[in-house]
Amino acid sequence: MAGKRDYYEVLGVSKTATDEELKKAYRKLAKKYHPDANPDNKKEAEAKFKEVNEAYETLSNPEKRRMYDQFGPDGPQGFGGGTGGFGGFGGQNGYYSYTTSGFDGFDDLGDIFSSIFGGGFGGSSRTNKTGPVKGADLKATVDITFEEAYTGVEKEIVITRDEICPTCHGNKAKPGSNILTCSVCHGTGTIKQVQTTILGQMQTQRTCSNCKGTGKVISEPCDTCRGKGTVRKQARIKVKIPAGIDDNQTIVLRGEGEPGERGGTKGDLYIVVRLKKHSIYTRRNERIFCDIPITFTQATLGAELNIPMVDGTTEKYKIPEGTQTGTSFIIKNKGFKSVNGSYQGDFVFTVQVQIPKRLTKEQRDLLTELAKTMGEQPPVKKRGFFG
Repeated sequence: MAGKRDYYEVLGVSKTATDEELKKAYRKLAKKYHPDANPDNKKEAEAKFKEVNEAYETLSNPEKRRMYDQFGPDGPQGFGGGTGGFGGFGGQNGYYSYTTSGFDGFDDLGDIFSSIFGGGFGGSSRTNKTGPVKGADLKATVDITFEEAYTGVEKEIVITRDEICPTCHGNKAKPGSNILTCSVCHGTGTIKQVQTTILGQMQTQRTCSNCKGTGKVISEPCDTCRGKGTVRKQARIKVKIPAGIDDNQTIVLRGEGEPGERGGTKGDLYIVVRLKKHSIYTRRNERIFCDIPITFTQATLGAELNIPMVDGTTEKYKIPEGTQTGTSFIIKNKGFKSVNGSYQGDFVFTVQVQIPKRLTKEQRDLLTELAKTMGEQPPVKKRGFFG
């Protein structure tokens, strides 16, 4: 099966395109490929229309765009063979994933065609303003150590978000009071108007200002939420961070964002991971790097070293005689695990030969004799310009 086209290519914009450029390109292509505007080639137009919508839905969301730039159109999947989780970290726990579902997020499509055709083609392009609306996404950050990124860790974060009012259960009305059908729009949430244009009579519709598009009028608002249907609360959320995660990568918790409206699903929580710098180790992709000091005699004669690993263990490694300072050695499969698969990087250490700054007389004499056997001129201590 062929892979998805690049979303930037679909919209005909560069990867540095601004939000305004994305919106302009999207509107232009949405008009061009809307199925009702292509009655002779409806099937192909519908496929392109959906592709344009999917591309814009992803790139217009800052978090989704960043994840797309990082992982590509298919998103980071696999994680131990699952359909969206870190092996045992699936379900509602942390995972890199995002979905685009058909025509979700196409709220301004009716406005596009209303401005051109006075309300669309036979009403098929009009957006249902009274239907379910997904809740807003939220963003948070979490700081972890180098060791926690290596082994994986569970963290608890605190966020402030809206939650369904416990008194009115989200219907915004005081318990026992009446919720009336709007007398202006008769419960439809929209007002229809007929306009006469040079192309003939066109029907348009707008959101009812009396009920704000809900189709209902609340006579007595809930005292707890004051008619909002939600209350502001702090929530403690546990997130499992997988081994191998890198700095500035994002974990998505589905359904942990703001509540939806009119039966819509909850939004998502995007958690950006910040990796603290380590005093010894550095990282490049899945590889770990560090410097290991060795003595002059170890470098000359060779030695078996105990190399400290990130997880607190040690690995024995024998360096050969005559090792020069700056020489690097590799310990296989001791780096970071790959979040996207079973691959594990390597541990790379570079030896730094430490030259002693002070020697005893005995040590100096031994080194002098060594220099003689190697045909070197032993160091001479100068007392003055003329000796």
